[in-house]
Amino acid sequence: MHAVIMAGGRGTRLAPYTTVLPKPLMPLSDRPILDVLLRQLVRDGVNRVTISVSPLSGLIETWIRHHGNYGVPVDFVYENSPLGTAGALRNVERSDDTFLALNGDVLTMLDFSRLVARNAESGAIATMATNRRVVDIEYGVVHTDGGGRVARLEEKPRLTYLVSMGIYAMQPAIVDLIEPDERIDFPDLLLRAIAAGHAVDTLEYDGYWRDIGNPLDYEAAIAEFGASPEDFLERS
Repeated sequence: MHAVIMAGGRGTRLAPYTTVLPKPLMPLSDRPILDVLLRQLVRDGVNRVTISVSPLSGLIETWIRHHGNYGVPVDFVYENSPLGTAGALRNVERSDDTFLALNGDVLTMLDFSRLVARNAESGAIATMATNRRVVDIEYGVVHTDGGGRVARLEEKPRLTYLVSMGIYAMQPAIVDLIEPDERIDFPDLLLRAIAAGHAVDTLEYDGYWRDIGNPLDYEAAIAEFGASPEDFLERS
C-alpha cells in the first residue's frame, strides 16, 4: 500500500510558527506531526511513502533522512511551482493499486487500512474520509421572505456539517484526470471525477481528527497528543 503525503504548502494560516519550520515539522510533544503520521501509516500497512514538497521545504527531506527510521522506503518529489493539494499526484510514480493521498498537517486516530478497504468494497475511484463538525452560532439568525419581511427567527442555532478530513483512498486511474503541471486541489479533482462519470465515496469517521492549519487547532493538538501519545501511535 502506497501513501502520498502532500507537504508542499506554505502554511500561511499557521504563521508565525511556520516562518521557522515547515508545517509538517511543527512539533507535537517530542516529535513533528509528520513523524506521527508516518508511524501511523506504517502501523496500518503502508509499505511505501512519497512526500511531495516545495523547493522551500528541503528541511523536511533533511529531517527524514537524518531522524526517520520507518522500515519502509520514503521518497520525495519536488514541486517546482505550486500545484495545489492534488496536482503533485501527476508527478508521483504511479501506484499499481489503491493508494492513500493525504495532507501532511492532520492529526487523527483513523485506521487508514479501513479507508482503503472501504474504497475496495465500494468500487469508487476515490473514497474521502469525513468527520462531523458542530458550529454554534452566537447570534439570533433571521430568515426573511423574498420581500425582506421576517419569516422565521432562530435563536443561536447549532449547525452540523460533514467535512473532509483531507485523507483519501484513490484508484490509480484518478491521476489521468490531472493535466501535466496543473494546479488543482482535491475538491476540484473529485468534482472532475464525478463529472466524468466516476463514483466518489465517503467513509464517515466519528473518532479523533484535527487539522493543525491554524494556531488554535495546533495548540489544542499539542495538548491532546501530549496527554496520551500512545493512543495515537499504537493500535489496540
